[in-house]
Amino acid sequence: MAVRVDHGVTSGTFSLDGQTFDVDNNVWVVGDDERCVVIDAPHSVPGILQVVGGRTVTAVLLTHAHDDHVRVAPELAEATGAPLYLHPAEEPLWKLVHPDRPMPEPLADGQEIAGLRVLHTPGHSPGAVCFYAPELNRVFTGDTLFHGGPGATGRSFSDYDTIVASIRERLFTLPGATTVHTGHGRDTLIASEQI
Repeated sequence: MAVRVDHGVTSGTFSLDGQTFDVDNNVWVVGDDERCVVIDAPHSVPGILQVVGGRTVTAVLLTHAHDDHVRVAPELAEATGAPLYLHPAEEPLWKLVHPDRPMPEPLADGQEIAGLRVLHTPGHSPGAVCFYAPELNRVFTGDTLFHGGPGATGRSFSDYDTIVASIRERLFTLPGATTVHTGHGRDTLIASEQI
């Protein structure tokens, strides 16, 4: 069966360092007509499951642990029976959101899950990752790379020089025609962001 990418948007808030903002988050689901993985778990389990569309979820892959990306992760795991995956360096942020929940299964740089290769891209947060799908010519960048530039680095656990290095060394080495599916906002291409 052909693998496809489905997309939805959920809305809620992002809170860190004593500030809260209204945000719209992209929901990305990658799979065929029967099985899929979900990338990030923002705001609304019903909203995510609408994109899933009744398929079996085999994994929930978390790009990083800011609350707008993991807030409903435990509930989504319970609803689907799928394991959660997160880079271990995200533990301080995970514990801010879910202090009484165990850390998800660990993600490691270079690991492959369901045709997606983990690229550790710290900067927006210490354990931020992107998921590269070479067969689909797409990369799911969470909040590491957006249309128009790098993700935000003005908050706790973030660093501008680190995110720029991650983008140059891990993302700009991908083919220029690779579609970039972001955590917020519209798609772009690797080549468009190299200008």
